[in-house]
Amino acid sequence: MKDPYEVLGLDRGASMDEVKSAYRKLAKKYHPDMNVNNPLQHLAEEKFKEIQWAYDEITRGNASSAGYGSTYTGNSSRSTGDLFSARQYINLGRLNEAVAILRKTKVRNAEWNFLMGVCYVSLGSVGQGVQYLQTAVNMEPSNMEYRNYLNQISNMQRTYQQRAYTYGGRSSSSMDCCAQLICADCLCECLGGDLITCC
Repeated sequence: MKDPYEVLGLDRGASMDEVKSAYRKLAKKYHPDMNVNNPLQHLAEEKFKEIQWAYDEITRGNASSAGYGSTYTGNSSRSTGDLFSARQYINLGRLNEAVAILRKTKVRNAEWNFLMGVCYVSLGSVGQGVQYLQTAVNMEPSNMEYRNYLNQISNMQRTYQQRAYTYGGRSSSSMDCCAQLICADCLCECLGGDLITCC
């Protein structure tokens, strides 16, 4: 079970002012209204729920229970903060900055592999991204977030390969790509436009 203090990026024994400040900061970043057009909106919503849960546990006095253990070793609040920051940069589309943070992070758990995979897929290195995603799924097979994203990317790859095969002239029922472009250009010119200016 996650430690509520760790979820908020705080050390145990943090004051209520620190708890409230951390909660406000995180809640603002992950609030559903702030992530409406975000491609990873569902991740932000899950994180927002986790932040709300952690805050409620601390303010109700339940967080001092011995049942909460740390999910990371070493400097856990730093590692959690790094993964949190990387997610934020991914949500903002600042993928290179997210990768830079992830490369500096010492934790190489399932979440780290998942975030690295999302970055590489989004940057166009789908093959490398899929390797990270597969590692994340292998480390946490029951995590549906990781599994669903990997399946989505795998399905997109298969669809792309099938289309490339069809457009490559290997299918007897379709024209090759150049013939299709020439036909499209002729249609545009008939309507007063020009798709390919050199023809």
